[in-house]
Amino acid sequence: MNPPISQTTSSTPLLSATASSLSVSSCSTTTCSEISDDSPPTSFRFEIQDIDYHYPSKSLSGSYSHRSLAVLSDHVGPVSCLALCGEFVLSASQGKDIIVWQQPDLRLFTKFGQGDGSVKALVTVGNNVFTAHQDSRIRVWKVSRSSENVFRLLDTLPTTKDYLGKFMKQSNYVQTRRHHKKLWIEHADSISCLTVYNGFIYSGSWDKTLKVWRISDLKCLESIKAHDDAINGLVACKGIVYSASADGKIKAWGKEGKSSHSLKGILEGHKDVSLNSVVVSEDGRWVYGGGSDGFVMGWEGSGDFVTWKLVSETKAHPMAVLCMCLMGEFLCSGSADKSISIWKREAYGKLCKFGVISGHEGPVKCLQASPNSIGGGFLLYSGGLDKSVRVWWVPKHSNKIQDTSTMQSTEEKSITLF
Repeated sequence: MNPPISQTTSSTPLLSATASSLSVSSCSTTTCSEISDDSPPTSFRFEIQDIDYHYPSKSLSGSYSHRSLAVLSDHVGPVSCLALCGEFVLSASQGKDIIVWQQPDLRLFTKFGQGDGSVKALVTVGNNVFTAHQDSRIRVWKVSRSSENVFRLLDTLPTTKDYLGKFMKQSNYVQTRRHHKKLWIEHADSISCLTVYNGFIYSGSWDKTLKVWRISDLKCLESIKAHDDAINGLVACKGIVYSASADGKIKAWGKEGKSSHSLKGILEGHKDVSLNSVVVSEDGRWVYGGGSDGFVMGWEGSGDFVTWKLVSETKAHPMAVLCMCLMGEFLCSGSADKSISIWKREAYGKLCKFGVISGHEGPVKCLQASPNSIGGGFLLYSGGLDKSVRVWWVPKHSNKIQDTSTMQSTEEKSITLF
């Protein structure tokens, strides 16, 4: 494995913005009401608005290229997941460390979570961070400046209270392996993915189950035997939760009122091909799954979200698609081939190749796009098995992004600043 790339520093800010350009923002549209006693002051967080940034941008064959902004390489293990939280970018690794990077200069702000097991998934809710681990536990961290440890451990799921309320009753135990039983509120294997929707946290695991946790009291409400193989990806939109599995299926789950979640539909991928990632458009109409055969499959949902039809099959990469993210009409896919492909959604959900980004020295494991529009484009964060987090600027106005895999300069091996 290649040695980690060293981070360089510069006195020039990555993105310059005046004080009037900053406004208070929470980490998520989902709020967490149960823990707000020592929330950070409003000046603690901000978001970058749609500002006309001025920086040099070279033209390649008449069209603007994506730009490499930064290479952050302080992780001790392969980067497994990313999340945005106000002024912070959070990245976690299989080396058990979680790093907080502060924008806009992307300096290392703090580290937390060391020693709590390889981190597989990461989501933010209000002032809280939920991390899922290989040890089958979910840890809840609170963002607070009332102590030296800004991200302090609040609880572990299932909580002690939830556990004590169930462990005495035999009917609360389920068979996990031969001669092994666990409480139904416990995952029996590594938790691979998390998603947040409407006051609930959903966790998917290699134990094939989907669990539902209420954010207000951190209680496990449901455990669903969702798939015939490991669950690799979760996403929620418009009252539907989509789970992608190594069994080659994406399943859609919904609930009515206070009832439990029920299966609403099954989106079939290629036979004997693991689905590693799933994303859904903001309007809930389009669902895309990334497979181990390098294909991105697209489905169109009906108006009532009870039926879906396959509308596109795109050979996105020569190797497995490991992760995806959506930014409006753009779909970004990361692959075991070390590249990131950018696609534009066109009529009937078809995907049109928009460009390729190269630079990682290992498979691309996670992607996160910033919702803030900057200079006619958006920021894309990628994490790889090369232990690095990379930051890219992707234009929206170009018809084609040049593949710069053969144009990586020495400067782009460190931090490249405009």
